[in-house]
Amino acid sequence: MIDPKRLAERFPGDFVFGVATASFQIEGASKADGRKPSIWDAFSNMPGRVFGRQNGDVACDHYHRWEQDLDLIKEMGVSAYRFSIAWPRIIPEGTGRINEKGLDFYDKLIDGLKDRGIKAFATLYHWDLPLALMGDGGWTARSTTYAFQRYAKVVMARLGDRLDAVATFNEPWCSVWLSHLYGVHAPGERNMDAALHALHYTNLAHGLGVDAIRQAAPQVPVGLVLNAHEIIPGSESEADCAAAERAFQFHNGVFFGPVFKGEYPADFLSALGERMPDIKDGDMEVISQKLDWWGLNYYTPMRVADDPTSGAEFPATVDAPPVSKVKTDIGWEVCAPALKSLVETLYDRYDLPACYITENGACYNTEVENGEVDDQPRLDYYAEHLGVVADLIREGFPMRGYFAWSLMDNFEWAEGYRMRFGLVYVDYETQERIIKKSGRWYSALASQFPKGNFKAG
Repeated sequence: MIDPKRLAERFPGDFVFGVATASFQIEGASKADGRKPSIWDAFSNMPGRVFGRQNGDVACDHYHRWEQDLDLIKEMGVSAYRFSIAWPRIIPEGTGRINEKGLDFYDKLIDGLKDRGIKAFATLYHWDLPLALMGDGGWTARSTTYAFQRYAKVVMARLGDRLDAVATFNEPWCSVWLSHLYGVHAPGERNMDAALHALHYTNLAHGLGVDAIRQAAPQVPVGLVLNAHEIIPGSESEADCAAAERAFQFHNGVFFGPVFKGEYPADFLSALGERMPDIKDGDMEVISQKLDWWGLNYYTPMRVADDPTSGAEFPATVDAPPVSKVKTDIGWEVCAPALKSLVETLYDRYDLPACYITENGACYNTEVENGEVDDQPRLDYYAEHLGVVADLIREGFPMRGYFAWSLMDNFEWAEGYRMRFGLVYVDYETQERIIKKSGRWYSALASQFPKGNFKAG
């Protein structure tokens, strides 16, 4: 086992070690204090969408146990907490009336973090769109971008004075492609035209959100969290390498291009541009405002091969087989070197600000035995990937922090509660929390920071 203190020596003294969660995955209390349904409440309650038709009504009951959970974060010695704010708690219908009780909850949460000396990293959108906005088309409608802009302004006016950083969106790849093209996430669309509308309007909402944040709380560093994909061709053939480039444009370029270059990728536009919504004058300038930081969520690489089918729709790829035999319990290939090559590629292609690894972790469904959870494979995953982050720092990349996904087991979207990513085990019957072996190891590492003025050599 890698000694956490020895690993700590490879990080600068001001490196941020944190843990991450998301509102819908942990809060529960789905009808409490004025909260109205989100698209995930509706999706979860439809047969065949979520494993076992499980939902977020109770989840980890964090809404009622937040003080206990903040004490747990403090006990683990981490210096930062990344959480998301539930839009349906703040503006329950998406537009219109502001719900003060919703703001009160996050007021208490952020004050609780400050009281415990823990940095507060907030995400404004982690997929729980107010269900009422689906009446206008949800993310396929331009009107939703302005609703998001107002929501961002309301949140930041109330909470911004105590936040250490804020992200507009978490993983727009999921809320665009996984939700509107592949149908795996809410609202469960399987339609390229719907997805292309959601793509542009999500990007635009990000830009309008940046505007709103800077007006309401100009002192808060603003960023965007992207689950960029390290895309690896299935072979060295010309066809597979071309397929990998198309996949890069489709899965990464459609977000990084607009935000960091002010443009959509050329091949993507020539293939699908006519099906995009109307891109109005000024849209790209709004989307491409300079950010203070960006977040990378990484779990597994994407391997692709060329799809030779006549008329295959862009990006015209099929999955290529994994190279490593090591997989997590959710079936994802473990490949830490891909994290390194991904960061190198992104900084080579785009002018990027400082980076936080905002999510990284592994699903292992280890159960409790004799009051303990021995999840050694998760510990190994963390040690290996943190080693890669240390390598990137040594090579001069501006890596500023790392947030483990997740603080605790929770509602894993379409997988329900059967997949466990937590450093802390949650017994959903009793709501008991048990720090796993990986959690104790991560705690031993994180509690070394902040420290001195050590600089990576």
